[in-house]
Amino acid sequence: MIWEVKEWAELSPNEVENIFSLRSEVFVVEQDCVYQDIDGKDQKAKHVLGKKNNEIVAYARIFKPGEYFKEASFGRAVVKKTERGKGIGDELVINCLENITEEEIKISAQSYLKGFYGKHGFKAEGKEYLEDGIPHTAMFIR
Repeated sequence: MIWEVKEWAELSPNEVENIFSLRSEVFVVEQDCVYQDIDGKDQKAKHVLGKKNNEIVAYARIFKPGEYFKEASFGRAVVKKTERGKGIGDELVINCLENITEEEIKISAQSYLKGFYGKHGFKAEGKEYLEDGIPHTAMFIR
């Protein structure tokens, strides 16, 4: 795995297409969730890319405080189905955390992943809520 962190302007057109394809493959098709993925926030984010054989198989976007939540955050964290169970999700979260300098981080985690994010130091706060029809939980590192 090769890990890269890039600003929007540094992404190649091929990388942008791969990112949107992977996000659509998992969040729209696999999870059967119709939602507006392109939300106008990608240009503000840093993009964490996990590449295997030059293909993006893991991805997340990072935001500074105030760009998404009041706190620093990351989201759209995704690993290609064929690459799951190999620790790549853990590597992705570690890469995100290494690229966030703020001490307070908030994520909106799919609720079934609370244990996964918990092992990276996140703690659930508040009640579960629906985001695009999928149960989510606010989680924090403080």
